[in-house]
Amino acid sequence: MSVESTKQRDSCCSKLKLFLASMAFVYFAKAFGGAYMKSSITQIERRFDIPSSLIGVIDGSFEMGNLLVIAFVSYFGAKLHRPRLIGIGCLVMAAGCFLITLPHFLQGLYKYETSVTHSKDVNSTESILPCLSNHTVHDVDTPDLAAIADCEKAAGSSMWVYVFLGNMLRGIGETPIMPLGVSYLDDFSREENTPFYLACIHTVGILGPMFGYMMGSFLAKIYVDVGFVDLESVTINYKDSRWVGAWWLGFIVTGTIILLSSIPFWFLPKSLPKQGKEKSQNKRTELATAVEQDNFLPEDQQEKETPVTFQELAKDFIPSLKRLFRNSIYTLMILTYLVAVNGFMGMITFKPKYLEQIYGQSASRAIFLIGILNLPAVALGIITGGFVLKRFKLGVVGAAKVSMGASIGSFCLLVVQVFLHCENTEVAGLTVTYQGMPEVSYNAQTLLSQCNTGCSCSMKQWDPVCSYNGMTYASPCLAGCQTSTGTGKEMVFHNCSCVSANMSPGLNMSTVLGQCPRKSNCDRIFKIYMALSVVGSFISACGGTPGYIVLLRSIQKDLKALALGMQTLIVRTLGGIPPPIYFGALIDRTCLKWGTKQCGGRGACRLYDADAFRWTFMGLITGLYLLSNMMWGGLYHKIVQRQKKLALKEQAKDNGLETNGVNGHANINIAHNKDDTDKESTI
Repeated sequence: MSVESTKQRDSCCSKLKLFLASMAFVYFAKAFGGAYMKSSITQIERRFDIPSSLIGVIDGSFEMGNLLVIAFVSYFGAKLHRPRLIGIGCLVMAAGCFLITLPHFLQGLYKYETSVTHSKDVNSTESILPCLSNHTVHDVDTPDLAAIADCEKAAGSSMWVYVFLGNMLRGIGETPIMPLGVSYLDDFSREENTPFYLACIHTVGILGPMFGYMMGSFLAKIYVDVGFVDLESVTINYKDSRWVGAWWLGFIVTGTIILLSSIPFWFLPKSLPKQGKEKSQNKRTELATAVEQDNFLPEDQQEKETPVTFQELAKDFIPSLKRLFRNSIYTLMILTYLVAVNGFMGMITFKPKYLEQIYGQSASRAIFLIGILNLPAVALGIITGGFVLKRFKLGVVGAAKVSMGASIGSFCLLVVQVFLHCENTEVAGLTVTYQGMPEVSYNAQTLLSQCNTGCSCSMKQWDPVCSYNGMTYASPCLAGCQTSTGTGKEMVFHNCSCVSANMSPGLNMSTVLGQCPRKSNCDRIFKIYMALSVVGSFISACGGTPGYIVLLRSIQKDLKALALGMQTLIVRTLGGIPPPIYFGALIDRTCLKWGTKQCGGRGACRLYDADAFRWTFMGLITGLYLLSNMMWGGLYHKIVQRQKKLALKEQAKDNGLETNGVNGHANINIAHNKDDTDKESTI
């Protein structure tokens, strides 16, 4: 009998470890896909020539998918075969990734806007005159709408809908993983091991974003139509705001990995014996942990018998929701997370764009730095938070202290980051005058000057060139260039009248393709910003696991899956969908130069007012995190007050029993409960 018991214990332990490993892998896979999606936002925006507000809608479609099924999956899924439901979700996520890649194969080749003509006499080293060649180009004020509609249909400008639907499928498939996986693990593992297991899962999971961002950085340097076009004929490089990387390749990779992660869940049982229950020496520890949670929950929120039929489950759904939201600590935690997630989602969605526009980093480098610096700091912070909880055996109040302290510390560093910035890039007619004086202009007419009035240039085109005086011009024509030599990326424009007007006679009046680099001191400021950002990421992540434990310990066991599901539903609905949209809409308001679509009309933004972008982006994030910290203070006060009430209640009960002369056995039990409550209160 002892041998059979040992074998059964080992089998259950191995299955729990298999589930733990499977959860870690699927967390890695879904985070890998999610991070790659975030890293590809800029590439998708440029490929489909859409504004930031619309890319926010596409990004929010993931949360929309969650919204469709999360409540039912969380509640009814908890009573069904949870591992298999997770496996099904992985299959749906993989299908979504493959659907996102379809536009690349259905659309034609990518055609970026350029004012450079490629006609060239084979017997001459000098091309036709850029300025003079634009005499036939005029801005059309009354375009043919029917012709534009036909052109856009042929160009496949609505193909972004496939990305929207594919991302929504990813959201639907991801739904069962967190609520069902975490509740399954918490149900069948020791209570004191849950924080460490969660920390392990999240730490392995954080490797997913690291690899996702690194792959995004790598593919951002590869031209979107690699293998289909002659790269020598491409006149832009990966640092150009018109460049589009091979975004579609990454979704094939992520879809395959997510597909593989679904396999182990088909071989796991519906339920397992509670870890450690077969060991009698652990009974006291289980009793103490159970007493802590029972004491922390209000009396009207004790466990009820689980219904067994689907009809009864449906009838019990609304009453269960009422029981859940009568828990004031749970409700306040949801509101606090909601505000914080709004700031986080806006920041993570547009941070690569922020690094591009404020610090002059390329999309590839911005993505790479986030993946190689910020995300490892987050991983270290998550495991540190879990270790602190386990090492010091912190209860609910102690976990709340750690989480709130981490939130306040990261907020202080965020405030400092608001005031770090580089100067606007010098673009004639947009951020400086043609004489070099700082002057931000949202009026396209300022692109014209006396030095280029004879060229009849189009003000819509964006084909920037850099002069040797460090000033960028929106196009060779607007720089007043008369001749050009070379081909592709090596093309050089000469005799530029606008350059000569701003330089001493005899100096180089040539320009080269691309924007001018930022001033040298920008690199030093950027390094300071990244250092603060990394430290802030670590401190903020330290509070992640403790905050999660406060949430878990504030709800009763039979509502755990529903509570986690409702948290996901509310936070993702109001904290996942709106932020990318309203962040994107506000960022669009700071755009100085819009691109032009192939068929005419406004495309993606090419250049932003850096100062307005910084105050809009960082100011909004800081305001949201300030509100979140204020709510954390109220939440902590609420937790402490509840603990004090419970302690006083137990003390009164203890005194009453002693006065009435209860038997010694009852006194010992009450004293034991009182000691546990006092320990929690002191923490």
